[in-house]
Amino acid sequence: MAARRGPTYLRVALGKELRTLRDQLGLTAEAVSLELGFSRSKVSRVESGDIPLPKLNDLERLLDRYGVDDIDARDALLQMQRGSLSKEPFTSYTSLLPSGMPIYLGLERDATRIRGYENHVVHGLLQDESYATALAHSAKVVEERTTSFVEQGVRLRMERKQLLTQSDGPEVHIILTESALRTVIGSPEVMRAQYAEIKRLCALEKVEVQIIPEDLPTYRSGWNFTVLEFTGLGPVTQSDSAKATTMWSKESDVGQFQRQFVAMAMAAPGPSQTPQILDDLEKRLWK
Repeated sequence: MAARRGPTYLRVALGKELRTLRDQLGLTAEAVSLELGFSRSKVSRVESGDIPLPKLNDLERLLDRYGVDDIDARDALLQMQRGSLSKEPFTSYTSLLPSGMPIYLGLERDATRIRGYENHVVHGLLQDESYATALAHSAKVVEERTTSFVEQGVRLRMERKQLLTQSDGPEVHIILTESALRTVIGSPEVMRAQYAEIKRLCALEKVEVQIIPEDLPTYRSGWNFTVLEFTGLGPVTQSDSAKATTMWSKESDVGQFQRQFVAMAMAAPGPSQTPQILDDLEKRLWK
């Protein structure tokens, strides 16, 4: 089966969100189709990403039926709908969709291969719970987050890690800079726990972690990114900034990130050396 390119990943993400909203109300796709006057299979095919939803009015009717009243939440889904019909990168300015799940999470769960790079903090899939909690609380006041928002974010981050131990889960390859591991989050005790967690995950069959030492004269990307690869769907790249998540699906854009990742993976010490690098850093920094 040929890979589907272009904006299809947003079509899939939008479909997943609409299905989640419908399931939360206990409605069947057929019942919604009949109620809104859609063709019998339209709702199911939109939810699966097989067909686009080109009319904004159709999406607005679905959101009305599912009780999505929040203006920001509706705008996020309308942006997704427009993005699914465009070839430009998609930028989301909201962390959570109406279902309470991030856009990125549904795509990550479907990936067959995940390649991520982080240069400031430990990648989310590798974070220990104490590290994730300390990181979230450090930004709570500055970013005006509620305690419940912080707790939800940590819970979702821990749920993401279940991918790493699933027999049918994706292959995961993460590259970290040494500077990301030197930045104290929480306390030395938290950092020791985080190092131990990375070493534990390194032992998993489908997980590889590399660290670029500070004194290695090699290329380092200036921003974090994650490339997701799928079966039957073209790869996409996700990158976070302070207020938004941007996703690229155009082949030339994704290809650029893939080349950056390969260059760093080839230059960094191999995954087998990661536990020793962490042990050496811990002795120098956190003892």
